This record gives sequence, structure tokens and C-alpha cells, in this order.
Amino acid sequence: MPTTIKEEARRIVDALPDEATWEDLMYRLYVREAVEQGMADSDAGRTRPTSDVRARLGLSRPATGDAA
Repeated sequence: MPTTIKEEARRIVDALPDEATWEDLMYRLYVREAVEQGMADSDAGRTRPTSDVRARLGLSRPATGDAA
């Protein structure tokens, strides 16, 4: 796994198809950062149970067998 941001950025760029747009690149960088931040939050114990989040947002539980 790459160890620096530059190495990871190169890996992301190299994985894009030749016809990729700037928007494609920006989206992948955004998703990568969001995942890293979520992992850091989880590691630091900054998480909430899904049921609490769903209740706060006024979402009902999905029917049995439906994806959350």
C-alpha cells in the first residue's frame, strides 16, 4: 500500500480509464478522503449506532431483506 499522499494520488490516477474526466478524478479523491476520515473516526471511537442515526434522521427501519 502506498505510504505517501503523492504515491496514493499516483495510484488513483493510474487506475483511471484513459477517457476519465477531471470530475471522475475529483470524485475518487473525495471518496478516498471520506473513507480515510471515517476510518479515523471509527478508530478514535467517534461512532454512533445505526439505529441512533436513523432515529435522528427520522428514517424507519427497512423491511426485512432490504439493504440498509
